[in-house]
Amino acid sequence: MLPFWVNANAGVNLSEKKLSDELTDYKDITTYNNFYELGTSKSDPSKNADWLKTEPWSIEVSGLVNKPGRISIEDILKISSEERIYRMRCVERWSMVIPWQGFELSKLLQKFDPKNEAKYVKFTTIFNPKNLLGQRKAVLNWPYTEGLRIDEAMHPLTFMATGIYGKSLLNQNGAPIRLVVPWKYGYKSIKSIQKITLTSTMPISSWTRASPNEYGFYSNVNPRVHHPRWRQNKERRIGEFRKRDTLMFNGYEAEVADLYKGMDLKKHH
Repeated sequence: MLPFWVNANAGVNLSEKKLSDELTDYKDITTYNNFYELGTSKSDPSKNADWLKTEPWSIEVSGLVNKPGRISIEDILKISSEERIYRMRCVERWSMVIPWQGFELSKLLQKFDPKNEAKYVKFTTIFNPKNLLGQRKAVLNWPYTEGLRIDEAMHPLTFMATGIYGKSLLNQNGAPIRLVVPWKYGYKSIKSIQKITLTSTMPISSWTRASPNEYGFYSNVNPRVHHPRWRQNKERRIGEFRKRDTLMFNGYEAEVADLYKGMDLKKHH
């Protein structure tokens, strides 16, 4: 059994938090995926991984920043990296425990000097229907977009992953760089990011646009707020037979609950 941990450099005091969560098997992490650009079944992303072309790659950062610009993946990979072991909870009620390599999102955003009026961060994934055959189907409004409040984005748990299990991120897992927000449902952790835009208004996420009554902007893991078509108080950890209780904020309540102090978490779901 391996303890759940967050690197001490994260600025979050989790050193005493020993949760004996086993790492999910590498094969499961890399073959059981949601990445609709590569297909809608769980096995499609690994089978169709070659559809995604990741060279050359850069991220454009714009909007309410004092230093708008573009950063190449080569320069991104020069940002000091560390390993984080995080739970990942899907809205579909399955979960994993994943060892990521990468860095806090705040390290990237600070390079572009966000303006004081920036309240939200919008993320946009690659748009290439010529190669990504899934984008030829009207499953979602392409390209895929997601968003966070600026304080969520700057939180030390919010992570930009460039690797997994000590290896470079595979295409099916969102290569070459993806977001990881461990206290939110997995669809918030957008893959293969090419644009980041800081705004004063709340961006509309792709799943919120597709079905606003099912997928709210915040998408925090809350076992007391159920999806209209299924309950969220239980989950199935991949590799386990029995279901387990879903934890508030996916087990990160002590670290992130203050972000939502005074908010009605049923209304702001």
